[in-house]
Amino acid sequence: MQVPPFSLSQQINDLGSDLEQAVLEVLRSGQYIGGAQIQLFEQAFADNVGTRHAVGCNSGTDALILALRALGVGPGDQVITCAFSFFATAEAISSVGAEPVFVDANPDTYLINLDQIEAAITPATKALIPVHLFGRPVDMTRVMAMASAHGLRVIEDCAQATGATWQDQAVGSFGDVGCFSFFPTKNLGAAGDAGAVTTNNDDVAQTMRELAVHGMPQRYLHTALGYNSRLDAIQAAVLNVKLPLLSDWIDKRRALAERYLELLADLPGITLPSDEDGHSWNQFVVRVNCCAPSDSLGQPESSPSAISSRHGLPESTSRDWLKQSLQDNGVSTIIYYPIPIHRQPAYDHLNLQSGSMPTTERLCTQVLSLPIFPELSELAQQQVVSVLQQLLNGSVPAAPAPMVA
Repeated sequence: MQVPPFSLSQQINDLGSDLEQAVLEVLRSGQYIGGAQIQLFEQAFADNVGTRHAVGCNSGTDALILALRALGVGPGDQVITCAFSFFATAEAISSVGAEPVFVDANPDTYLINLDQIEAAITPATKALIPVHLFGRPVDMTRVMAMASAHGLRVIEDCAQATGATWQDQAVGSFGDVGCFSFFPTKNLGAAGDAGAVTTNNDDVAQTMRELAVHGMPQRYLHTALGYNSRLDAIQAAVLNVKLPLLSDWIDKRRALAERYLELLADLPGITLPSDEDGHSWNQFVVRVNCCAPSDSLGQPESSPSAISSRHGLPESTSRDWLKQSLQDNGVSTIIYYPIPIHRQPAYDHLNLQSGSMPTTERLCTQVLSLPIFPELSELAQQQVVSVLQQLLNGSVPAAPAPMVA
């Protein structure tokens, strides 16, 4: 069997009866929108993050949009963020009519290069969106100092970093607003799309609540053009079951990451991510810098390499070769992300040419995420390590090695 990059099977087995009971209670109550489950989760999540407020919404993308709108970001404004992130980070900025301004990634952390932010600030800059990518926290001490010096709002993109901390303080509690996703693959996952925004500002919290229900401060009174972006009660019930387990799950992710770092140390052909206090390890991302065998360079049209080539990006045959070879030997991996945001066709109008974000563009040809989730067994992780060692040391198995679940 394949070692998956992520699996909910064991978690569902462990929590099945609790989840079923929680969902059935909602179904039997008839209270599917709003109600006790929503209130319980919002208070518990705010307490977990350490903020006065948490407002549930229907996705991490909507969390960003609600935050931007509540902070008054709109047409004519610029928002600085990192070019190396999921598309939704920039998409949300564009959705409110503002302009995303991209800063290159730091080659060591893959996070926004803090040394380049101030050069990107203009009179039109309204806000910063630091992205806590892959579970690694951005240095929020520096971000908040820069924001204060230039009078900028800060929206933390915590979509991949629930449970992460910077200097023992939870991400999502530093900026004006923290934005979270509870997509099922996240550290805290719902049973579908779900999200939340956190803040210590009473007025901002109230504005986000109103925007999430069609700009309605009271029933049938609409003071703004909002959205239908409510967190539904079933998703809240699922999250209420899972939230008390989040800390333990993060500890297990950190133990898995430490084991990878130990077992893969000094392995030729890949660069390991650096460890750091507060990292919640939503992904374990390596950089592939080996040379693929010459007979493996042909890539299908659907491969990340072919996709990158069609958009004028360097080919990533080494990474694609390793990904395919791992797959052939029973280890599934994921690429986050094969095309930089600034080179996506949707942003052609920004005229950001190849080479404008060199670190981001290089990362997109090299990054590969290894399997990591709390229930990943030691035996399964050892299988991942063993196949990697054989491939990168030049002793590729003649036939796929036996896999474990």
